[in-house]
Amino acid sequence: MRDDATRYLHEQIPITRQLGAVVQGYDGATVRLAAPLAPNLNHRSTAFGGSLSAVAILAGWTLLHLKLRERGADVALVIQRSEIDFDEPVDGDFVATAALPPAAEWDRFLATLGRHGRARIHVRGTIEAGSRKVGTYEGVYVALRPARSGA
Repeated sequence: MRDDATRYLHEQIPITRQLGAVVQGYDGATVRLAAPLAPNLNHRSTAFGGSLSAVAILAGWTLLHLKLRERGADVALVIQRSEIDFDEPVDGDFVATAALPPAAEWDRFLATLGRHGRARIHVRGTIEAGSRKVGTYEGVYVALRPARSGA
Protein backbone atom coordinates (compact mmCIF):
# COMPACT_ATOMS: atom_id res chain seq x y z
CA MET A 1 0.00 0.00 0.00
CA ARG A 2 2.74 2.48 0.95
CA ASP A 3 4.71 1.71 -2.21
CA ASP A 4 1.60 2.09 -4.38
CA ALA A 5 0.76 5.42 -2.77
CA THR A 6 4.34 6.66 -3.18
CA ARG A 7 4.37 5.54 -6.82
CA TYR A 8 1.10 7.39 -7.44
CA LEU A 9 2.51 10.59 -5.91
CA HIS A 10 5.72 10.35 -7.94
CA GLU A 11 3.78 9.80 -11.18
CA GLN A 12 1.00 12.34 -10.64
CA ILE A 13 2.83 15.05 -8.66
CA PRO A 14 6.39 15.06 -10.06
CA ILE A 15 7.85 17.42 -7.45
CA THR A 16 7.41 14.63 -4.90
CA ARG A 17 10.31 12.80 -6.58
CA GLN A 18 12.61 15.82 -6.25
CA LEU A 19 11.59 16.26 -2.61
CA GLY A 20 12.30 12.57 -1.99
CA ALA A 21 8.87 12.24 -0.36
CA VAL A 22 7.67 8.72 0.39
CA VAL A 23 4.56 7.45 2.13
CA GLN A 24 5.87 5.97 5.36
CA GLY A 25 2.53 4.96 6.82
CA TYR A 26 -1.24 5.12 6.47
CA ASP A 27 -3.73 3.68 8.94
CA GLY A 28 -7.02 5.07 7.62
CA ALA A 29 -6.94 8.08 9.97
CA THR A 30 -3.40 9.41 9.57
CA VAL A 31 -0.70 9.47 6.94
CA ARG A 32 3.04 9.93 7.39
CA LEU A 33 5.15 11.34 4.55
CA ALA A 34 8.91 11.14 5.02
CA ALA A 35 11.54 13.19 3.19
CA PRO A 36 15.34 13.27 3.38
CA LEU A 37 17.20 16.43 4.24
CA ALA A 38 19.72 16.31 1.37
CA PRO A 39 17.46 17.37 -1.55
CA ASN A 40 15.65 19.90 0.66
CA LEU A 41 18.61 21.90 2.00
CA ASN A 42 18.70 25.66 2.22
CA HIS A 43 21.75 27.94 2.40
CA ARG A 44 22.05 27.28 6.18
CA SER A 45 22.26 23.47 5.79
CA THR A 46 18.80 23.04 7.28
CA ALA A 47 15.54 22.11 5.54
CA PHE A 48 14.16 24.76 3.21
CA GLY A 49 10.85 26.11 4.55
CA GLY A 50 9.22 25.65 1.14
CA SER A 51 10.10 21.96 1.19
CA LEU A 52 8.71 21.53 4.69
CA SER A 53 5.52 23.29 3.62
CA ALA A 54 5.23 21.23 0.42
CA VAL A 55 5.62 17.93 2.28
CA ALA A 56 3.07 19.00 4.91
CA ILE A 57 0.56 20.00 2.21
CA LEU A 58 1.23 16.70 0.43
CA ALA A 59 0.64 14.75 3.64
CA GLY A 60 -2.82 16.28 4.02
CA TRP A 61 -3.61 15.81 0.34
CA THR A 62 -2.42 12.19 0.40
CA LEU A 63 -4.51 11.40 3.48
CA LEU A 64 -7.66 12.74 1.86
CA HIS A 65 -6.86 11.16 -1.51
CA LEU A 66 -6.44 7.71 0.04
CA LYS A 67 -9.50 8.04 2.29
CA LEU A 68 -11.74 9.24 -0.56
CA ARG A 69 -10.38 6.56 -2.91
CA GLU A 70 -11.33 3.92 -0.31
CA ARG A 71 -14.90 5.21 -0.56
CA GLY A 72 -14.82 5.10 -4.37
CA ALA A 73 -15.28 8.86 -4.59
CA ASP A 74 -14.47 10.35 -7.99
CA VAL A 75 -13.27 13.83 -7.00
CA ALA A 76 -10.65 16.40 -7.78
CA LEU A 77 -8.84 17.35 -4.59
CA VAL A 78 -7.05 20.70 -4.24
CA ILE A 79 -5.47 22.77 -1.50
CA GLN A 80 -7.29 26.06 -0.86
CA ARG A 81 -5.28 27.46 2.04
CA SER A 82 -2.38 26.36 4.19
CA GLU A 83 -0.66 27.64 7.27
CA ILE A 84 2.50 26.34 8.83
CA ASP A 85 4.39 27.27 11.98
CA PHE A 86 8.10 26.51 12.04
CA ASP A 87 9.13 25.97 15.66
CA GLU A 88 12.82 25.27 15.07
CA PRO A 89 15.28 24.59 12.26
CA VAL A 90 15.21 21.11 10.76
CA ASP A 91 18.70 19.65 10.50
CA GLY A 92 17.85 16.08 9.52
CA ASP A 93 15.39 13.93 7.64
CA PHE A 94 11.80 14.85 8.46
CA VAL A 95 8.27 13.46 8.53
CA ALA A 96 4.98 15.27 8.02
CA THR A 97 1.98 13.62 9.63
CA ALA A 98 -1.61 14.57 8.76
CA ALA A 99 -4.69 13.41 10.66
CA LEU A 100 -8.36 13.30 9.75
CA PRO A 101 -10.56 15.69 11.68
CA PRO A 102 -13.08 14.37 14.21
CA ALA A 103 -15.72 11.99 12.86
CA ALA A 104 -18.52 14.58 12.95
CA GLU A 105 -16.51 16.96 10.77
CA TRP A 106 -15.58 14.16 8.34
CA ASP A 107 -19.22 13.04 8.12
CA ARG A 108 -20.35 16.63 7.47
CA PHE A 109 -17.70 16.93 4.70
CA LEU A 110 -18.94 13.74 3.02
CA ALA A 111 -22.59 14.80 3.31
CA THR A 112 -21.84 18.22 1.80
CA LEU A 113 -19.84 16.62 -1.00
CA GLY A 114 -22.74 14.26 -1.71
CA ARG A 115 -25.34 17.03 -1.73
CA HIS A 116 -23.45 19.81 -3.50
CA GLY A 117 -20.62 18.08 -5.34
CA ARG A 118 -18.14 20.31 -3.51
CA ALA A 119 -16.93 20.39 0.10
CA ARG A 120 -14.14 21.84 2.23
CA ILE A 121 -12.30 20.19 5.09
CA HIS A 122 -9.57 21.22 7.51
CA VAL A 123 -6.64 18.86 8.04
CA ARG A 124 -4.06 19.38 10.77
CA GLY A 125 -0.69 17.84 11.25
CA THR A 126 2.84 18.06 12.53
CA ILE A 127 6.35 18.02 11.18
CA GLU A 128 8.93 16.01 13.08
CA ALA A 129 12.67 15.59 12.78
CA GLY A 130 13.98 12.66 14.76
CA SER A 131 11.92 12.59 17.93
CA ARG A 132 11.31 16.37 17.95
CA LYS A 133 8.17 18.14 16.83
CA VAL A 134 9.53 21.00 14.72
CA GLY A 135 6.35 22.44 13.23
CA THR A 136 2.60 22.35 12.95
CA TYR A 137 0.41 22.54 9.89
CA GLU A 138 -3.19 23.26 8.96
CA GLY A 139 -4.63 23.06 5.48
CA VAL A 140 -8.03 23.59 3.95
CA TYR A 141 -8.70 21.21 1.09
CA VAL A 142 -11.56 21.28 -1.38
CA ALA A 143 -13.02 18.18 -3.02
CA LEU A 144 -14.94 18.68 -6.26
CA ARG A 145 -16.92 16.10 -8.17
CA PRO A 146 -16.21 16.32 -11.89
CA ALA A 147 -18.82 18.17 -13.92
CA ARG A 148 -21.16 15.83 -15.73
CA SER A 149 -21.46 16.63 -19.40
CA GLY A 150 -25.00 16.42 -20.64
CA ALA A 151 -25.84 15.52 -24.22
